[in-house]
Amino acid sequence: QTNASKRISVLFLELLERQFPIDDTHQKIHLRSASEFASQLNIHVNHLNRAIKEQTLKTTTQIIAERILQEAKIMLRHSNWGIAEIAYALGFTEVTHFNNFFKKHTQTSPLKFRNV
Repeated sequence: QTNASKRISVLFLELLERQFPIDDTHQKIHLRSASEFASQLNIHVNHLNRAIKEQTLKTTTQIIAERILQEAKIMLRHSNWGIAEIAYALGFTEVTHFNNFFKKHTQTSPLKFRNV
């Protein structure tokens, strides 16, 4: 069981990492939800969630959100892309969704974060 969980976690994290860095405004991440990752790995989403929880003590959704947030911070600090371009590249359909996501996790707006 643990070996299977470990293997699934490693594959999941590889898939997640493979989407970054985003170097081009036409580039966009395509895997954003636990179920999208599960179908890519050909396993049931519950199986993925159990394996990730067992290996990392975090939920699949938490890990995805943390990685997207990490990339958002990098892009805000080190690129001159507009907030909307960053939001789109990170798979948000609306800039407001990105702003809300960013604020929820950092207690500040993307624009304020960039200008600090």
